[in-house]
Amino acid sequence: MTLGPAPTARHLVVFAREARLGRGKRRLAAHVGPVAAVHFQRTALPALLRRLGRDPRWTVWLALTPDHARLPPGLPNRVRPLPQGTGGLGERMRRPMRRPPVGLPPGPVVVIGSDIPAVRPEHVAAAFRSLGNRAFIFGPATDGGYWLVGARRRPAEPRDIFAGVRWSGPHALSDTLANLRPGEAGPPLDLLEDVDDPAAWRRWRRGAENRAFTPL
Repeated sequence: MTLGPAPTARHLVVFAREARLGRGKRRLAAHVGPVAAVHFQRTALPALLRRLGRDPRWTVWLALTPDHARLPPGLPNRVRPLPQGTGGLGERMRRPMRRPPVGLPPGPVVVIGSDIPAVRPEHVAAAFRSLGNRAFIFGPATDGGYWLVGARRRPAEPRDIFAGVRWSGPHALSDTLANLRPGEAGPPLDLLEDVDDPAAWRRWRRGAENRAFTPL
C-alpha cells in the first residue's frame, strides 16, 4: 500500500480490531459475553471516529487488524485506512511513527486506542501541543496502561520505546516510560478509562443510553 501525502502535518492514528465474534475485546467478552463485546466495538469505534474525524487540525488514520478487515460503514470522508501490519503490539504501534516508506509522512503522530469512549478533540489537541517541545506524550489509563502515545518525530525517527513492555496489565505505562530518557516525555494527559471490565462497560452503556434519549 502506497501512502500519499497527508493534507495536514498532524497524524492521529486510531488502533482497532475488527469487530467480529471471537476477535478483539477478549478480556471484556470473558465478562459480558462476546455479543455484548462486539456491540461495544461496533458502537464505540464509529462514534469515536465521528468525533475526531471531522476536525481539520489533523488527519485521522484508522489502523485495523487484521489488515484485510472491512472498514466500518458511515465513516467520515477524511478518515483514511492504514494497515497495522504484522508483529506484536509494540511493533505495530511504532510502525506509523517511523519515516516513509514504512511509516506516515512527516509530522507528529498520536496513536490512540478505540475503546476509550471519553476521548474528545480537546484531548488530542492537548497531545499535539505537548509534542511542540517534547519528544513523547502519554495519556494514562486507569488500568496502568495508556490510551494515547504521541511522538514528535523530529529531528529524527523515534527509537523503539516499546521494547520489553508488558501489555494488557498494570505495568504498560511504567515499562514504556522506563525506556525514555529524562525529560523526553511531556506532562501526562488526562487519566481516562478504557472499557475492559464489567464496571466500565456498565458505565459506558448507561452513558450511551442517556445520550440516546437526550433531546437534540
